[in-house]
Amino acid sequence: EDTKMKIYISGAITGTDDYMARFERAEQKLRERGETEIINPAKVCASLPKTLTHEEYMKICLAMLSLCDEVYLIPPWTDSKGVRKELEFAIDNNKTVEVEQ
Repeated sequence: EDTKMKIYISGAITGTDDYMARFERAEQKLRERGETEIINPAKVCASLPKTLTHEEYMKICLAMLSLCDEVYLIPPWTDSKGVRKELEFAIDNNKTVEVEQ
């Protein structure tokens, strides 16, 4: 049984145009640290239909987050409604919260 931690990357997507690069950098940083179980929602959501609403994207994101042990917050996240939802969910479900330094 592999007990590696699954990590979910959380950061602002709506209203930003560099999110793919920011999420990619965070994923690389985690990999360099030796993490292998990483969910990058920017990558996953890029393959979903563009017609989904923000609420529908959030349902999918929270489902992915529910599979993880940790949420890894990347800036900018403080003003993001989606990140706040993910953070609230993480805390309510006793997930580890790590803020990227």
